[in-house]
Amino acid sequence: QVQLVESGGGLVQAGGSLRLSCAASGRTFSSYARAWFRQAPGKEREFVGAIIWNGGFTYYADSVKGRFTISRDNAKNTVYLQMNSLKPEDSAVYYCAASPRGGINGLRYDYWGQGTQVTVSS
Repeated sequence: QVQLVESGGGLVQAGGSLRLSCAASGRTFSSYARAWFRQAPGKEREFVGAIIWNGGFTYYADSVKGRFTISRDNAKNTVYLQMNSLKPEDSAVYYCAASPRGGINGLRYDYWGQGTQVTVSS
């Protein structure tokens, strides 16, 4: 059974940092793009950032550019999201996803985790 499991969420004050992890099991995703999306209450899911299969290229939503960094460790089948300078508007459930195609559209992603809550207090 293929699973993506996020961890590392929690409550943090504005200006603080969190590091999310997404560990995959059941198959290897070393040839897949990996991405993070988020969804706040009452809002649509939005793209946060993605990393290509070998980690050689990353791309981000404008709202997080310069503050968030995606990395991956294919040996561990894991992707990370380092979030710095957090703002209250970053509060959401964060989901990791995997796709052989990549991109910013969630419909292009075939595998999803269950999500981890990030709450940023002002």
